[in-house]
Amino acid sequence: MKVIWAPWRMAYIKHSRKPAACIFCTKARGRRDADNLLLHRGQHGFVMMNLFPYNSGHLMVAPYAHVKSLESLPAECALDLIQLTNLSLRVLRAEIRPEGFNVGINLGRVSGAGIEEHVHVHIVPRWNGDTNFMPLFAETRVIPEHLQATYRKLRARFRLADTHDGRRRLSPGRRPKRNAKPIS
Repeated sequence: MKVIWAPWRMAYIKHSRKPAACIFCTKARGRRDADNLLLHRGQHGFVMMNLFPYNSGHLMVAPYAHVKSLESLPAECALDLIQLTNLSLRVLRAEIRPEGFNVGINLGRVSGAGIEEHVHVHIVPRWNGDTNFMPLFAETRVIPEHLQATYRKLRARFRLADTHDGRRRLSPGRRPKRNAKPIS
């Protein structure tokens, strides 16, 4: 018998009510990036891991501006959102090597937005065969790696990308340096 261990899911199940404050605004203002799973801070937005991921490496890219929709963002913020999304795709390709991605923005509750008051982009890495019987029969998704382990790997890749101003393509064979320049 195989044992499936995903302890962070219990917090979601027990506390699935809407938070009092916007999680994106709260986490962006915070100083505890590792605790908040915040991977990268850009000029107008940031990248963070989803605490309740659909798949390993599920990221969210959000502007610092608290707005409901893309058309409410100033042009420079919208551009930064796309640039952070592209950086995230490069980092995920280099570090965890997915075979594809689901990238999307849910605007409004009926479209599936869990946090509809703050626009954000979901990036979900995908692999052939990553969906099995668990979501269908047990309404449970199995994430094969602990969130903190994924965080450490991705944070190192974001630091490496930041060191090279995000212009250099990250190759799967290149491992991040442990002493990479911190993101300011």
